[in-house]
Amino acid sequence: MSRPSSPSSPPSPVPAGILPVPADPAQRLRRAILDPLVWHRPLLWMSLAMAGLVVVCLIGLLVDPRTLAGAPIWAKPLKFSISVLIYSITLAWLLPLLRRRRLAWWIGTAAMAGLAVEMMIIVGAAWVGVTSHFNVSTPLASGLWSVMASAIVVVWLATLILAFLLFRADLGDPARSLAIRAGALIAVVGMGLAFLMTAPTAAQLDSFQGIAGAHTVGIADGGPGLPLLGWSTVAGDLRIPHFVGMHALQVIPLIALLIEVLARRVGLLRDARVRLGLVWIVALAYLGILALLTGQAIAGQSIVRPDAVVAGIAAALLSLASLAAAGVFRNGRRRAQMSPTLSGPGSA
Repeated sequence: MSRPSSPSSPPSPVPAGILPVPADPAQRLRRAILDPLVWHRPLLWMSLAMAGLVVVCLIGLLVDPRTLAGAPIWAKPLKFSISVLIYSITLAWLLPLLRRRRLAWWIGTAAMAGLAVEMMIIVGAAWVGVTSHFNVSTPLASGLWSVMASAIVVVWLATLILAFLLFRADLGDPARSLAIRAGALIAVVGMGLAFLMTAPTAAQLDSFQGIAGAHTVGIADGGPGLPLLGWSTVAGDLRIPHFVGMHALQVIPLIALLIEVLARRVGLLRDARVRLGLVWIVALAYLGILALLTGQAIAGQSIVRPDAVVAGIAAALLSLASLAAAGVFRNGRRRAQMSPTLSGPGSA
């Protein structure tokens, strides 16, 4: 007589918002990119809310003539809503790649909550016509700034945890894996650069006007700046390396994806080692540019007026990257001549 089978243990519950995903890394990545049903639901709702906020801010720019620190009052909410929209979508499709789905859900939900708090304070401050960042002019303003700063730390910690967990995730193709992991790590660095803006300047300490912290270095905030972006054209601006570093999470993986697409037409790029080498060059060059922009901002130098030293370092970075890429292609040709069979790009 056969032994009765024991009842199987029930599967562990998964929070609502993350559906089951394939175990195979290639299928998981393909589904994460192409099937929004497996994306992180709270972050998807956040991205939709930010898309609506973009429209509201554009209307505000058209109908509200108020300015703050020399810029249209709805310019800051517009910039932040676009940035949060991009971040939310990126995180929403990255999280299903992690093996620990429950932890992934909580990471995304914590990030969404922090972003929501930050955006509510930014939009509310614009609505009443006061600055949101660095404002400690009243007990209420100081309390709101502390809450927003705490929310920003939550988002930064969520991104940091995600970056480390991505090193334990099987992302398939080595070049693609490197791009996603490097992009996440550099994004953590770029987001962390925002903390450099929170210290009061010497001028603020000498004559306190209710503001403790600044975007620009060398002059007070609100001087001449680039259209919409507002980045200073006469002094250093810490928002530039913060922006560039934070969006490495999108730029580097997109470059890797472009390389994979080109591999369908360029035979040499079908070599997995060529693609991996190129992504290494992109990541290291991106990190070098981030360091250069940070040094330039701290030195009080405008992005549009680089001195000979900054221009020389930038030219050296470009030359080194070009030479390294040429070396990667040369080694790839040698391997192709020795063996006609090259490994194709990973499926996605």
